[in-house]
Amino acid sequence: MVVAATGFFDGVHKGHRAVLDKICALSKAQGDKSAIFTLWPHPRTVLQQDAAKFRLLNSLEEKVALLKQYGIDDVYTLPFDKEFASQTTEEYFREYLIKRYNVNTLVIGYDHRVGKDINQTQDEMMQIARSLGINPVRVNEYTEEDSGLIISSTKIREMLQEGDIDSANSLLGYRYGLEGVVVEGMKIGRGMGFPTANMRLYEPLKVLPADGVYAVWIESSGKVYRGITNIGKRPTISYNNERTIETHILNFDEDIYGLSIKLEFVSKMRDEVAFASIDELKEQLFKDRENSYLYLHENNITIR
Repeated sequence: MVVAATGFFDGVHKGHRAVLDKICALSKAQGDKSAIFTLWPHPRTVLQQDAAKFRLLNSLEEKVALLKQYGIDDVYTLPFDKEFASQTTEEYFREYLIKRYNVNTLVIGYDHRVGKDINQTQDEMMQIARSLGINPVRVNEYTEEDSGLIISSTKIREMLQEGDIDSANSLLGYRYGLEGVVVEGMKIGRGMGFPTANMRLYEPLKVLPADGVYAVWIESSGKVYRGITNIGKRPTISYNNERTIETHILNFDEDIYGLSIKLEFVSKMRDEVAFASIDELKEQLFKDRENSYLYLHENNITIR
């Protein structure tokens, strides 16, 4: 038998982990397997609910890795399309959870509902589960201890888009990251003695933090480095509106074009600024490098 939960779990944040902890505890007590049934792509992108602006906290690969890291035995990715969305709660429970996966206990977050029965209360959903032989177990809302905030993926996305990395990381329970491939840029930084790795994201729908300069940890080819990342439109040297992700790796001068790079955002150092000259920009970049090193070193911050 299987103890499970179902949902998108974007971010796999502290609120989600209250559900994961309950699943793991129940599965251990009952001698059952633990499982998560997650969806891909996000329902909002399929149902076109503000899809053009919607962004994700995790790629599918990141999400699955986090769920397993927190103790879940099996993670099943259910393809979400309009046909899937047309199921009632009862159909989903019966056809997927019971017939296909042998679920006997369903752990439910405080605000979670499934199925096209949009006017249905959570109590009604739980009663449907019971009628089919599934034991529903509700987990209360999770409130962040320091701020008193009810944790949600939406709130974390907003924090990142406002540049509030410290608060977003606190609600996530880990440092927000980006992963992509290093591509060639304009090489202006190298000409200033400040080479940067330009990143193209593997998951283009990932949330980009607000424009600015960030202290980061970098992982590439199995090694980790300190660095600084600039996100923005490079107003001093560029006149287009394309946002770029450029990372200067401290004490590093190797060719990594075409290689994967992972960033962990530690803290925002400053906003992006349009400088009066390249010389002023260069002077600030070297200050940024020193400030990032000191911040990471003096606070004894290591990669997670």
